[in-house]
Amino acid sequence: MLLHHAPLRRVDPRYLSWSIDISVFAGGLWWEGATRARRGVGTLPVPPLSLDSKKLDRLVASLGPAYLRIGGSEADKIHYFEAPPGEKQALVLKREQWDSLQAFIARHDLGLIFTCKYGLFRRSEHGSWEGGELERLLRYSVERGQRIDVFELGNELNAYWAFHGLRSQPRARRLAADYDTFTRLVRRYFPQARISGPGSAFWPRLGETVRPFSRITPRFLASLENGLDIVDWHYYPFQSERSPVRTRAARERHMLDPRSFEDFARYSRQLARLRDRFQPRAELWTGETGSAQCGGQPFLSDRWASSFWWADQLGMGATLGQRVMVRQALIGGDYGLIDRLTLKPRPDYWVSWLWRRLMGETVYSVRSSDPRLRAYLHAHPTRDMRTLLLINLHDTPLAVNLEGFPEPLERYTLTAKHPGSRRLRINGVKPSLRKGRVELGDFPPLPVEPRLPPRSISFWLLHP
Repeated sequence: MLLHHAPLRRVDPRYLSWSIDISVFAGGLWWEGATRARRGVGTLPVPPLSLDSKKLDRLVASLGPAYLRIGGSEADKIHYFEAPPGEKQALVLKREQWDSLQAFIARHDLGLIFTCKYGLFRRSEHGSWEGGELERLLRYSVERGQRIDVFELGNELNAYWAFHGLRSQPRARRLAADYDTFTRLVRRYFPQARISGPGSAFWPRLGETVRPFSRITPRFLASLENGLDIVDWHYYPFQSERSPVRTRAARERHMLDPRSFEDFARYSRQLARLRDRFQPRAELWTGETGSAQCGGQPFLSDRWASSFWWADQLGMGATLGQRVMVRQALIGGDYGLIDRLTLKPRPDYWVSWLWRRLMGETVYSVRSSDPRLRAYLHAHPTRDMRTLLLINLHDTPLAVNLEGFPEPLERYTLTAKHPGSRRLRINGVKPSLRKGRVELGDFPPLPVEPRLPPRSISFWLLHP
């Protein structure tokens, strides 16, 4: 391992953020129990999510500060507050749900990312985007002093052809013109809010798929009159069995193969070059990411096997200049950090929980000579020291050479019995919400040993 002592970059204080899909929040079609995808969403209806649970409040409070994104495929078909006359079985975001969301983000001091409806329609018939329905929501929110920090228009607009039909696919220049209209409308009501786009979906191995039909990001960024504050993109390294397209299926062997992680770096650098060329003042965000498209892979995305990808992408994203990483999802689906039905935290929740406590905003450069030993280095968020994240993908113990590093003082190590385990241990202790909360002190720090346990994730605290 080689260490560069100078700081490489900084991430946003809300770097580790998460989403609640609009389908889960408002009660639309969702993935749990579904066996296939239809038009980009699941096939089974779910009741609206209640945000008034004290247990959910405790789980969320332990992961902040963060942004909460309300988006997803049905964000493009939902109606705000009421459905148009005559439209049956419409998905509606009700006023009381919106007010409950605002109370939720206020309780936890969350920043709100809101995906505004672009609409599902044939472009040749509709013409330019109009924001009359959105304007009613904006006016209502301003009158009540409510909060929206980041706005984006539409969900994965480069993938409309796959999810909503070929005739629904917006062209890059038309989308840029609509985005300019959208930006002017948002600024009228929320002048301090930031505008994010285009949220293009990138597939493993394929990237932004078919040229020039769906590779809209370069021309879109080049055609904007009003600049973006954030250039964001969506990426899932694997695809579940529900996905109609599987360029890398969600399998345990893939989730434990470091080669599966490398597409993220390639596409992240590609987006950075486009940002630098066309929107140099904008930040680069991963606006949506999860272990597997279409709700996650049952019996895998909610297990220990998923945690290696998640820990690695958090580390890699910070190194590559992603200012914010939005996890799909906080709750809901097989990829949720929290089980929607039981409100039990899953293994990825505890990885996120430790990251929040041990990995600060300042990012350093560190390199491992072993592709199955992943290494990332940050300043500690509160103490005068650094934290070294070490991910051992080997199925055997691994010796680590720390020559040139400061002296390791203590460690927090996550392990499980096997990759398919639902439960893990932190320093040998099963994490649980005793009396409604859990503290770092519940896991007595262990002295650093020169060998990493097999298939483990470790946070080593280094002497300043």
